[in-house]
Amino acid sequence: MIKPCLVLAFGLFLSGTLNAQDQAVDSELALTQPAKKIKDSTNMLHHFQMGTVQGHVRSFYSSTYNKNSNAEYAYAVGAGLKFLSKPLYNLQFGLSGFLVYNVFSTDLTTLHPLAASVNRYELGLFDVTNPANKTDMDRLEELYIQYQKNKLTVTLGKQLLNTPFINLQDGRMRPTEVQGIWGQYKLNRNKFYGGWLNQFSPGGTVAWFKTDASIGVFSTGVNVDGTKSGYKNQLTTAGVALVGAEFELKSTKKLQVWNQYVDNIFNSSMIQFDKSPTKSSPYYYGVQLIGQQVINQGGNEAVNKAYFNPHQSSFVFGGRIGKQMGHWDHSFNFTRITKQGRYLMPREWGRDPFYTFLQGERSEGMGDLHAYMFKSKYTASKLPLNLNLAIGYYQLADVKNYAMNKYGLPSYLQYNIDLRYAFSGFWKGWDMQLTYFHKDALGNTYNEAKYYINKVDMGHVNFILNFHF
Repeated sequence: MIKPCLVLAFGLFLSGTLNAQDQAVDSELALTQPAKKIKDSTNMLHHFQMGTVQGHVRSFYSSTYNKNSNAEYAYAVGAGLKFLSKPLYNLQFGLSGFLVYNVFSTDLTTLHPLAASVNRYELGLFDVTNPANKTDMDRLEELYIQYQKNKLTVTLGKQLLNTPFINLQDGRMRPTEVQGIWGQYKLNRNKFYGGWLNQFSPGGTVAWFKTDASIGVFSTGVNVDGTKSGYKNQLTTAGVALVGAEFELKSTKKLQVWNQYVDNIFNSSMIQFDKSPTKSSPYYYGVQLIGQQVINQGGNEAVNKAYFNPHQSSFVFGGRIGKQMGHWDHSFNFTRITKQGRYLMPREWGRDPFYTFLQGERSEGMGDLHAYMFKSKYTASKLPLNLNLAIGYYQLADVKNYAMNKYGLPSYLQYNIDLRYAFSGFWKGWDMQLTYFHKDALGNTYNEAKYYINKVDMGHVNFILNFHF
């Protein structure tokens, strides 16, 4: 079943392009009823007729190879449309939707025979809340009104957001979407952000959830005493207040500060300073600090149903140093999460903001972590080609140190290869991404499959094709 968002998007597109129908049509019911184009620029109809339609077709193959297990795989295809009206009195309307189809896959409805856990990577291409769903995966993604005047932009409704704490995710067919009000103001070279969010649609789902219900859609891990986390559908929060600022101190130096207040659960603050390279000075570096504190009882008065343990807090610091050398860019990155507590951020809301983040794994849910990552990027001069290589060492607390290890992830060594190419000429609009990563266990898995299946001693490959028009 196609949701109204796509019907409306196609209807708006067709209304400006179809010829008059031979038969009489009830104009109050037919979305495709053609309207005579008018030239009055002050008329709302004119601004909708002069709007633009953008499209996106996406193909995604994913496969995972675990120790002592058969390979798991999935192939998804999807397409979507976005309509943008022409601005009128500084107001613009946006609407988009996307359809996903499971072309083929291994059985994603059954638990892994060794670990008794659900599929981790391939299921994320579809709907994690309903693994049996293969065809009815359509989602209303964007539905907003945006006000723009001079240096101020305010967006109200369902929208995309890309910040350190809440962002688009990675490695999925569709991004994470948010609902709320979001503003941005530019002052000289500085930018200020702020807003209130009350609903989320995580990547890997097709539904929209209130803030409290969105926390726990993915794996919930364990409490600090090792019992299964019980916060799913047990939290109380009105929403998220998020503010931030980016200061251009000089042409190559940038300072950003962010604060995320999750009502009744926890607060996160970040400050980050980065120096970018230039032709005369190819070196660059960055420093990052993140602190978290519980609010009230962490979402629920019962400790075993709280998201953030009231007896913990977290502190993270990290850095990087790098150098550009011709077509190559090399950097060394590190992250330290102290023993004060586990760094927590709903995985449904996006990926880690750390310098040491590598596609395929998170450091979220960890305390007492040391991470070191070396990364190299090659950019071709005559081709739209990028090659990213990375190796990361992640020293975590023991898998049975539950207070510091929420998801039972052993220490590991990870290798990533990522190749991206944008086509030109006849194939302009298409782009390709090929990613492979491998993770070797360094920590003790106690010969228990739940500590290595889809976590370590595994390999994973993605092949993605996109067409934007």
